[in-house]
Amino acid sequence: MRLRFFADHCVANSVVNALIAAGHEVFRLRDHLPADAPDPEVIEKAQTLNSILLSLNGDFADIVSYPPAGYKGIVALRARNHPESLPQIIALLLEYLKANPQQDHYQGKLLIVEPHQIRSRS
Repeated sequence: MRLRFFADHCVANSVVNALIAAGHEVFRLRDHLPADAPDPEVIEKAQTLNSILLSLNGDFADIVSYPPAGYKGIVALRARNHPESLPQIIALLLEYLKANPQQDHYQGKLLIVEPHQIRSRS
């Protein structure tokens, strides 16, 4: 099944291209908002587009500021200034998406994707 994502400006093209190649729909921030749009506008646009927010911005992993229950899903990629870990992160994310192909699975969840694990918070 095809999932729908809204990629924040900080998400690498390699991540976006991998998701598209896997058959998912990806909206890019730059096509909808200015690159310097504040975080509340970014996550609101993801909601408007009925999309899972995809970001490298650690702010979206803050469940106090962005409680997962209020959103259609947040995927926070944690490369921690190590872009060489992106292939591992992409592979792990794609495996997870394949195992969980329904859009509603992500509703109200925060997924933190690291090179060797995915943590889920609700």
